[in-house]
Amino acid sequence: MAAAARLFRGAARGPPALALARALGSTPPGPAGRGGRRAALAAAGALGGLGLALGLWRRQVALAAAREDEEEKELRQRFMAPPVSGLRELRRRRRELRSRMELLIMETQAEMCRALAALDPGASFVVDSWERKEGGGGISCVLQDGEVFEKAGVNVSVVSGLLSEEAARQMRSRGKSLKAKDGKLPFCAMGVSSVIHPKNPHVPTMHFNYRYFEIEEADGTKQWWFGGGTDLTPTYLNEEDAVHFHKTLKEACDKHDLKLYPKYKKWCDDYFYIKHRGERRGIGGIFFDDLDSPSKEEVFQFVKSCAKAVVPCYIPIVKKHCHDSFTPEEKLWQQLRRGRYVEFNLLYDRGTKFGLLTPGSRIESILMSLPLTARWEYMHNPPESSKEAEILEVLRNPKDWVH
Repeated sequence: MAAAARLFRGAARGPPALALARALGSTPPGPAGRGGRRAALAAAGALGGLGLALGLWRRQVALAAAREDEEEKELRQRFMAPPVSGLRELRRRRRELRSRMELLIMETQAEMCRALAALDPGASFVVDSWERKEGGGGISCVLQDGEVFEKAGVNVSVVSGLLSEEAARQMRSRGKSLKAKDGKLPFCAMGVSSVIHPKNPHVPTMHFNYRYFEIEEADGTKQWWFGGGTDLTPTYLNEEDAVHFHKTLKEACDKHDLKLYPKYKKWCDDYFYIKHRGERRGIGGIFFDDLDSPSKEEVFQFVKSCAKAVVPCYIPIVKKHCHDSFTPEEKLWQQLRRGRYVEFNLLYDRGTKFGLLTPGSRIESILMSLPLTARWEYMHNPPESSKEAEILEVLRNPKDWVH
């Protein structure tokens, strides 16, 4: 025992081999000495094994930390800003759908921002991370006064808290049966939303939004649903562009069910209807809401396919027309059509209404969808058979672009 004790004291002052030599050199000869040496050898073996295990453990910890740092660095490079929920928390809960959805909307934001920035290199996105005191926050990315884009915004929000009475009333009006506890409905909502207003009237405005909503009812059960869509609002009609846009969205839908595109195309035409004008906001695309079947995973995969179609359905159209020449009269018509865009967003859009009814909402981010400039003229009617009249006909009578 004394030899073993000396061995461990020696280990504190040097490597195991040195401690062993000290222990062996200090033991007396004879049977007692041989027993002491055996004990010392046994203790040295144990210490050597412990040291080896400790070394391996330290290397594993260092490698894990290095991998974590590399993964965090990679995620930061992939996104426009650190996620609202934090990288470590998302990594810890990476298999949960809420985490996967947040990663998807962050990736979608970054992909669109980088694609837009590449087309307008003289401008840059302002990246604004914000917090909501009631819970959550968001990342607003806005480019203004570029050569190609007058205003382009791509926002992410991840918010939680208690649903306002007004917002709950709006949801119940759509058929949601929400059972509150003491008048309170805890919720979590997240999504990516974007509106792109180009300068050139031959480049269409584009909007997309993909979102996930979750509400906890009085008995602890959770209602969940997805919503979203992508739609195009041209100032002048280009049938080739319309076909490309709709065909790309149809391909994304067809991966999951051939019935989805025609269903969500009609829903889009109906949703973006400006009732007091008797016309649609644009030439449509796809739109869906309150989507909660067949399963959470299947709906998520469908939403992911739609989000991945955003860049390829729009960016080629921008590249094609961003340097087209245009006249002052064409620019004027663009401003008048933007007035219609504003009317729809402020009077009818669900997302705008929900945002304005949610306590602690960030108004600047909600109203990011509005253009920098728009125009209203009294009793403006374009001449018959003009290019302006052509787009109005399509807005009043939607077309099937892919069949």
